[in-house]
Amino acid sequence: MSEITYKMIAIDVDDTLLNDEMQISEGTKIALAAARDQGVLVTLATGRMFASAQKIAKQLGFNVPIITYQGSLVKNLFDEKVFYERSVPVEAAQFLYDYAEKNQLHLQVYHEDKLYVKEDNQKIKDYAAMSNIPYYIAEDFEAFLLKPLTKMLYIDDPDKLDAIAIDLQKQIGAIVHITKSKANFLEFIHPEGTKGHAVKSLATQYGYDISEVIAIGDSWNDHEMLEVAGLGVAMSNAVEPLKKIADYITLSNNEDGVKHVIDKFILKVI
Repeated sequence: MSEITYKMIAIDVDDTLLNDEMQISEGTKIALAAARDQGVLVTLATGRMFASAQKIAKQLGFNVPIITYQGSLVKNLFDEKVFYERSVPVEAAQFLYDYAEKNQLHLQVYHEDKLYVKEDNQKIKDYAAMSNIPYYIAEDFEAFLLKPLTKMLYIDDPDKLDAIAIDLQKQIGAIVHITKSKANFLEFIHPEGTKGHAVKSLATQYGYDISEVIAIGDSWNDHEMLEVAGLGVAMSNAVEPLKKIADYITLSNNEDGVKHVIDKFILKVI
């Protein structure tokens, strides 16, 4: 694999690019800049909304497309040109709202890169603080179900969400993609709104073969992009299902795992 000349690298953000202090290390920044100077397209691939991911990506200073909302929106960092976009099917949105109401689940939705909830509570306060983005209380929350929603999200106990995911997969798995970015986040996107779809689309638009792409991640929602990429890399702190499908396992997010991949497979200095 080290003999391949990689032309694009897609990197997950939380627990991959960012260490546990929510920072990009200086060593990783230097390695990413070196990869870019070598002509490699460096992009982020995250479940975060664009407004949240943009704040992180600006630390790198590259005006490149970034993959957000799991892959449902790919947009340039600075000029905000849209490269790829998918919305949750209306039928699925209505079902997920009714399901949340019936089971007393916290639901939040994303429309035009803004976060909306039906009512204020601690879950949304904590989420907004973690993501460093504002949120809005929708006066007519059900009306949002008819709008283009980039993503929908349940927040609850991990085990409870695991059981819900199995139930929902049986009921609406054919019309919506169900995944997790964190143990307590169950997320819903268009079936073509995964990181895998976005990575393939972006590579095609830049004229790269998918074999020339590296994808690095740590969580369930990185599964699709690791599968499609020429080199799928899991962090050592990744969930076990992701490690099982990875072509390579790098160091952890606290040990400059992303830098290690760039040094080994792009700069080839180790």
